[in-house]
Amino acid sequence: MKQINQFNGKKVLVLGLAKSGLAAATLLKKLGAVVTVNDGKPLEENEAARTLQAEGINVICGSHPLELLDEGFEVVVKNPGIPYSNPIISSAVMQGIPVITEIEIAGLISEAPFIGITGTNGKTTTTTLINEMMKQDGKGTVLAGNIGEVASEVVQRAKQDDCVVIELSSFQLMGIQTFRPHIAIITNIYDAHLDYHSSKEEYAGAKMNITKNQTEEDYLIINADQEALLSMADSSQAAVIPFSVNQKVENGAYIEEGTIFFQEEAIMHTADIALPGNHNLENILSAVAAVKLSGVSTEAICHVLKTFAGVRHRTQFVREWNGRKFYNDSKATNTLATKSALTAFKSPIVLLAGGLDRGNGFDDLLPYLTSVKAIIAFGETADKWKNTAAKAGISLFENADYMNDAVEKAVSLSEEGDVVLLSPSCASWDQYKTFEERGDIFINCVNRL
Repeated sequence: MKQINQFNGKKVLVLGLAKSGLAAATLLKKLGAVVTVNDGKPLEENEAARTLQAEGINVICGSHPLELLDEGFEVVVKNPGIPYSNPIISSAVMQGIPVITEIEIAGLISEAPFIGITGTNGKTTTTTLINEMMKQDGKGTVLAGNIGEVASEVVQRAKQDDCVVIELSSFQLMGIQTFRPHIAIITNIYDAHLDYHSSKEEYAGAKMNITKNQTEEDYLIINADQEALLSMADSSQAAVIPFSVNQKVENGAYIEEGTIFFQEEAIMHTADIALPGNHNLENILSAVAAVKLSGVSTEAICHVLKTFAGVRHRTQFVREWNGRKFYNDSKATNTLATKSALTAFKSPIVLLAGGLDRGNGFDDLLPYLTSVKAIIAFGETADKWKNTAAKAGISLFENADYMNDAVEKAVSLSEEGDVVLLSPSCASWDQYKTFEERGDIFINCVNRL
């Protein structure tokens, strides 16, 4: 960890706790800052706040009083989930007080270079692939960000010859000033998080912040199949490395005649990849580009791609039983994610779906249900799924009360050669605390068969 002085003696407000706020407050105190923490949860219910208070940090809990800014803070470190419309944040911006997220601090103290991954879809899978490929090749690597530990904790132990592989959200990237990854990846950009960002342009601009401090010594890996992204990359100072699943690209990663290439070098045949789905080819190409630029051997890349079956809860292969293959895609909490999962398979599919009713229907999935032979629905949206099944001409339909019931019915409606896919298209909160809990229960039910 680099020893820096820029926070020494400065008054810093940490707004919002959770894991990133707790880590930032602790680190800032270590760096000599005079830290005040403000969190909305009352102190008696706030273990993290009580921990910081015991360490001598000033803690204000239960509300976000606007007069806090009268105390003369020189920096505000905000939790990424707090929008810029928050009164304290908007007031700080108006007063010219720098507002950052904890990854900015992580970048300042890290001795190790960063590979930063952002985008609308595919971030977690791409990040995991890069980490696995680098580990397979014996390179020092640590996971950080949304998929791993808080960045400002990880970098304190990362060595100079390590690499910090970090998944980055638009929320985090809006709060950087000097953060500079050596290799940056933008997997793709679609409309998302418009309840947080004021416009699609602001959202895309936040994603592009990943390259704003890069120099000609750095690399920006981008999806060449998105023209808008290519145009935006023109403003980057980094060497642009394209990837494409649809065309050969110069100096980048692409697929030609069923083979993955990077800069004219054949890597492996796509038929040998364990990870299912055409949508995952984008993730694979961007990961291959990143690790080849990092000196990872083709042998290590091939080993991972032949054995890596997916990130937990994201089209994750669970098990084959009596000729049926079971996949857990519990992370699919909207129809866009389920579309990707459905197009990943050529075999007949028994689909397990349903969950929290947010008022939307599922008719936009109709063109993607052609391989679905049966639907088993649960939760608040079960009746909507029944209507969708009827419109799709799917006669095999069952309601299920709970996941064990759904898995038993999937077994009875499936046969050898079929795929049983949990891809709910809905949030889990009507029956489960999280999508992870829903997926774990599915996995347990399948493993008990």
